[in-house]
Amino acid sequence: MQGFVNIRIDDRLIHGQVATRWATGLRVNRIMVIDNDVANDDVQKSVLRMAAPSGISTSIITEERAITNIKAGKYDKQRVLLVVRRPRVLLNLVEAGLDIQKINIGNMSNREETVQVKKSVSLTSEERQDIEALIAKGVKVTAQMVPDDAEVDFAKFLK
Repeated sequence: MQGFVNIRIDDRLIHGQVATRWATGLRVNRIMVIDNDVANDDVQKSVLRMAAPSGISTSIITEERAITNIKAGKYDKQRVLLVVRRPRVLLNLVEAGLDIQKINIGNMSNREETVQVKKSVSLTSEERQDIEALIAKGVKVTAQMVPDDAEVDFAKFLK
């Protein structure tokens, strides 16, 4: 997807690490959050916008709007960091025809009915299936907490 410099799964969405290490390290001018629930909650949107670094725009939108905007080339000339909570969102984008080549998994907290597969990443069986489906579709899935860390092929954690 033209204009997107990193696509990250991080259930904290916009927080200190995304704002300071990822956004500034990648020199992005926009952080995009795709989350249907947050996009329809003005309080959550306001909190996320406050967490974004000064001078970096935010887009907190639904999957449907994201697909429409990306297909229309709205972000082609920008440097966008895309953040989602769950792999299903990215699988939906791929199935809608968006060309996602690579995904970085950062943090997926331990929740009910999850299994920890690596430090700071716990998956439900559905999330595991979604990641496996993305890999099967040719998407490179890596694990990397911060930009300075080495990228690790996420498939090794699924064995």
